[in-house]
Amino acid sequence: MVQMKFAYRRPDWRNYQCRLQKRRMRKQTVRRTFRYSVFLTFLTFLGVGAYGISGKVADSPVLDFLSAVLPSAHTAEVQEFSAAAFPGNADGGSAYDHIFSKNEIRSLLSSAAFLNIREKSFHLQTQGHSFQVETTIDIPLQNFVLENMDRGNSRYIGIVAMDPRTGRILAMAGHDSANPHKNPCTDALFPAASVFKIVIAAAAVEECGFSPDSTISFRGAKHTLYKSQLPLQSAGNLISLRDSFAQSVNPVFGKLGVHFLGKTAIESYANAFGFNRPISFEIPVEISTVSLAEDDPYQWAEIASGFNRSTAISPLHGAMMVSGIVSNADRLVEPTIVEQISNATGRVLYRGRPKNFNRFISPAASDTVKKMMEETIRTGTCRKTFRGYDRDPILSRLNIGGKTGTINSRNHPGRRYDWFVGFAEEKEGQEQIVLSAVVTHEKLVSIKAKEYARMAMAEYFRNYYSKQEAPLQKADAGTLKPGKSI
Repeated sequence: MVQMKFAYRRPDWRNYQCRLQKRRMRKQTVRRTFRYSVFLTFLTFLGVGAYGISGKVADSPVLDFLSAVLPSAHTAEVQEFSAAAFPGNADGGSAYDHIFSKNEIRSLLSSAAFLNIREKSFHLQTQGHSFQVETTIDIPLQNFVLENMDRGNSRYIGIVAMDPRTGRILAMAGHDSANPHKNPCTDALFPAASVFKIVIAAAAVEECGFSPDSTISFRGAKHTLYKSQLPLQSAGNLISLRDSFAQSVNPVFGKLGVHFLGKTAIESYANAFGFNRPISFEIPVEISTVSLAEDDPYQWAEIASGFNRSTAISPLHGAMMVSGIVSNADRLVEPTIVEQISNATGRVLYRGRPKNFNRFISPAASDTVKKMMEETIRTGTCRKTFRGYDRDPILSRLNIGGKTGTINSRNHPGRRYDWFVGFAEEKEGQEQIVLSAVVTHEKLVSIKAKEYARMAMAEYFRNYYSKQEAPLQKADAGTLKPGKSI
């Protein structure tokens, strides 16, 4: 019998350590996989938001929960796992930026929380959590508007100022005499009246090839709308589209609605301007509505001219409409009132950023409507209110445009809705602001919407120029020789 001998060779120290290391790594992988599976299952039922495709963490309690469940030694694992599961933004943002989406912000914040605020930031306690909210509000402008509001003689006041390039809300001031906690700036309870002529003017320019000099005849008074005023070939006064817009001539816009646009085009352009669709904003906003009958041309004429009470709009939406025209872009920009929101530990949960809303009119059409809005200030329904603006030390440095709208309430005798939406921009510079104001007068006519707009425009640019010129004045003062005085 042959005996076979096996030589026993003791492993060297390096191989022994490698095997131990591999064994430890396998055990750690199994443990981590089990823990992460448990955590993800828990988040699914927690309801605070595992986001799947959206790639965003729902709330700081998610990370807080992970940190609490894992031993303190594994805090780095929590952050490593979160960064892998919820990567940062493509623009280089942190993995913890934008933990909230706008939709979730709306569930946390109410419109009332942003009504008439006087500080740039504020503390918010909601749903058992503590947040610090940084707003986009221009506090000097906001306080100026609040201090000049005539609350004693108005049923409603809603004033919104907006940066048309970014959608940042610079002022949001409101008054509801029956409900002080309600925010009229986000309520679509106001008849749009002739503000809707902006939509029809844009449609006539882009869809039908009208220019500001195109003429249309009309008969009867400018501010009535009878069926006898609507025949296309009726004899009467010839007036340009520019002057019809500036003077808010109802029969002309009624004809545009019936004979040139029709139901489908009106609906299409109303949609482009944001009607009948939700507005993405950090606080709830009521949907602005317009509804056209299937086969009622006279009703189309009423809608097109603003001579109706069913088309409703919020002051915030009014600012959005004008921002699209002033920014001269082919898309509306979403409004934003929040710079950022952070939790009690200072972690940023949300940052507001410019974002497009929907397809808008062409830049060429925007430019044409913008010129007609400027004519409204010079010779139209705003002429008296803005009289002398070309000699004003502040307003003379600006291009100003607007559109007014007024209509009486059918259900409340003596109540009158009064609108202004418009803009002001530097003639020699880039600064712009959009103003949207609505006032509901009752027994006495208080400060009108266009008067609020003029005051706010002047105040905003007064502050702006003061900031711009202060460094120059300081530099000039520094060049004075000893013994000289200013």
